[in-house]
Amino acid sequence: MSFTFDLNTIWFMLVGVLFIGYAILDGFDLGVGTLHLFTKSDTERRLMINSIGPVWDGNEVWLVTGGGALFAAFPEVYATSFSGFYVAMMFLLVGLIFRAVAIEFRSKQESKTWRQFWDISFSASSIISALLIGVALGNIAWGIPLDSNHEFIGTFWGLLHPYALIVGVTTVALFMMHGAIYVVLKTEGELQSKVRGWINNTIIFFIISYAITTMATLLYVPQMSANIQANPWLFVVPLLNMLAIANIPREIHHRREFRAFLSSCASVLLLLALFGIEMYPNLILSNPVIANSLTIYNAASSQKTLWIMLVIAILGMPLVLAYTSSIYWVFRGKVKLDESSY
Repeated sequence: MSFTFDLNTIWFMLVGVLFIGYAILDGFDLGVGTLHLFTKSDTERRLMINSIGPVWDGNEVWLVTGGGALFAAFPEVYATSFSGFYVAMMFLLVGLIFRAVAIEFRSKQESKTWRQFWDISFSASSIISALLIGVALGNIAWGIPLDSNHEFIGTFWGLLHPYALIVGVTTVALFMMHGAIYVVLKTEGELQSKVRGWINNTIIFFIISYAITTMATLLYVPQMSANIQANPWLFVVPLLNMLAIANIPREIHHRREFRAFLSSCASVLLLLALFGIEMYPNLILSNPVIANSLTIYNAASSQKTLWIMLVIAILGMPLVLAYTSSIYWVFRGKVKLDESSY
């Protein structure tokens, strides 16, 4: 498949950038939540929560913005995905909401039982949210049953097939690695040393999961390698991804946590870029009837709407970037517990 640089492709890339931004930023949030119960003391768990406390809600701005962009540029995809994945979407939203409630409520009482309940809630909702995001990606790659009107004709349980679950587990592993590196970056002392020891295990877990997903994709989802086969120069994307992952333990060994975190961000970016490259020009693949797939052309708004929204996006994106940058600048440095902490 050759790539055509037109307005529809530009919007495909813009929506992709927004969801990549969400995966990078909220990915380490979900990773911290997944690792939360591995810590034992109340102080360590408070440090874990406070490492993401000032930024987690700002990170989710990227999800909201991405959803809005998807609705504006490709409304039929928005409609089909939200109707087809309705139950899964509700579970995801409940998970994200419950995670937020757990962060806010955990330290409201000194009771050990109270805090344990919210600790479990925080970790479980993070795992479920990460898993469901991966399951959604797995189904988009595998394809879902759509009729000639592009309406979903499957069931919720049909979405939980082995390939989608493998991608879901890989997503959990990726976010665990990403979150562990972020905690090392934001903490110091005993907790930092403890989490530093987890990083290699999370990298191994991710690499094994990624290898299994890659083999399953090549064997059972051959269309997800067609674009790179047709455009060999795009092989640079998975190559750079492997180099980014390989650089993480090197930077951690030399105690260059920020560089390790940048490498982790690059691996998330490149993985999703690879996913987008292989999906192009499809947005939702129909399986088994490929002709019913939603693409960047048959699911797009009018050209006039795309132009108007492009102008709005050009004006609005700097505001989102400025907001995100300012939050991270204000709350830079190591986490310290005080009376205003969670």
